[in-house]
Amino acid sequence: MEIHVKIVGVLLVLLAVMHLGLPNYFNWQYELKEVSLMTRQILYVHTFFIALIVLFMGVICLFGSSDLIQTALGKKISLLLFIFWLIRLMFQFFVYSPTLWKGKKFETVMHILFSSLWIYFTVIFFLVYSNFRP
Repeated sequence: MEIHVKIVGVLLVLLAVMHLGLPNYFNWQYELKEVSLMTRQILYVHTFFIALIVLFMGVICLFGSSDLIQTALGKKISLLLFIFWLIRLMFQFFVYSPTLWKGKKFETVMHILFSSLWIYFTVIFFLVYSNFRP
């Protein structure tokens, strides 16, 4: 199980780093011209803090994997991470509109890729919390 937690850690660190490119990829400088300064800055700040917390999750998984698996506090943290990623997975299917990806090859591939990632994170943290031993 520890290897899966470390893999999740690497993936989370990569996901955090990917957030650095979101403003350019989605052309926020142009897309957000019509919104208020407050809304624009909230989006940038929230994106930064999402990236930061995802980075921290990755660091915990990379350097504290045995603690997550073997300690009572680790189990509690794993439960919270399971809930977090389960909710994120639900948002993937029930909040984002399918019109964002249906009929678009690249977007469909990304939808499948990220859905799979959220499922993997959710399952691993559930298994750690539930004391799964292969």
